Amino acid sequence: MNVFFYGLFMDGELLGSKGIVPRNPRPGYVDGFELRIGERATLVRRAGRRAYGVVMDVASDDVGTLYAEASVADYSPEPVIVETKDGNRVDACCYNLPPDRVSGANRQYAQRLLAIADELAFPDSYLDEIRRVAR
Repeated sequence: MNVFFYGLFMDGELLGSKGIVPRNPRPGYVDGFELRIGERATLVRRAGRRAYGVVMDVASDDVGTLYAEASVADYSPEPVIVETKDGNRVDACCYNLPPDRVSGANRQYAQRLLAIADELAFPDSYLDEIRRVAR
């Protein structure tokens, strides 16, 4: 199963620490969504916007185990089309919070997300969005 990750789960090491072995990670983006960071991160539908992340092949059982954890149990799957850096379009599943469930601000989370997004060389405009929360 192709899964699109936009938050800290973009970090393959974090997934590995949970016993999940992602395959074929590829940076990319989804159009029609924007990143929202509260205590956690989510993508929210918004025309004209673009959200960046990593699409990976993850076993369905592993995804079920990952999103069964209490801290992410409110996330639900949503189909997306990811355009990878090499121009391929990939059907994927993205787990998102309902927009009304995004609250608070978590600077530490945003700082960790910023480090990953910077390492992946996402566009400066996108990094600036994360920096606003990380300050």
